[in-house]
Amino acid sequence: MPNPTAALRHGLPDRYLTPEDLAAMLSVPLETVYGWRKKRIGPPGFRVGKHLRFDPAAVRTWVAQQTALTDAA
Repeated sequence: MPNPTAALRHGLPDRYLTPEDLAAMLSVPLETVYGWRKKRIGPPGFRVGKHLRFDPAAVRTWVAQQTALTDAA
């Protein structure tokens, strides 16, 4: 019999990133993460209730795009 918990987690990351995780990962101040969000220029985030979260795959894609823009300049 299939595990119902495994079915719910299928295709989802083990853990979504918090703004603090993202700031630490990119070595930027937490205020920068919130500034990017306000200006809509940072990695896409979403709300879970009142909590802001980031999908690690979306963050990796955003970082790759930023790297490509920097390399092209």
